[in-house]
Amino acid sequence: MAVQSTAVRSAEQRRRDLLERLEREEDIWVASADSAGVPCLVALSFLWDGEAIWLSTRRSNPTGRNLGEPGRPVRLSLAHTRDVALLEGRVADVVRVDEVPAATADAFAAKAGWDPRHPRNGHAYAYHRVLLTEVQVWHEMPEMPGRHLMRGGVWTV
Repeated sequence: MAVQSTAVRSAEQRRRDLLERLEREEDIWVASADSAGVPCLVALSFLWDGEAIWLSTRRSNPTGRNLGEPGRPVRLSLAHTRDVALLEGRVADVVRVDEVPAATADAFAAKAGWDPRHPRNGHAYAYHRVLLTEVQVWHEMPEMPGRHLMRGGVWTV
């Protein structure tokens, strides 16, 4: 749900709101690019574990290939365009479905409503653990100043 107030939130409140959204929301927009710079934008199920965002997609589709090795950059965004959460990060790990920690896979499946460990239509899936490096959060123009809540992988608030 979007912020309903026109009051400018403190940076601390924006961080609390973001963390609550990461727990509550089911899907996140994922922007990636291949080695030639061809962009791809898709919505994926995700899990926030308090440290990283876990994504899962088929290894053979464009996003799976784009995120297929550690160090690859990724940009993420939660859905509402007037309550922006723009997250940047890097793929820390690409984890096969038979190697993902059981607690992580179980939590992902419970939140997403589907389980990548069980092949869908014969396609192989992988998990991508993304560590955030930059976070911007703002609600419309009044919150543009001070929108950077994380820089260089360190929370500023």
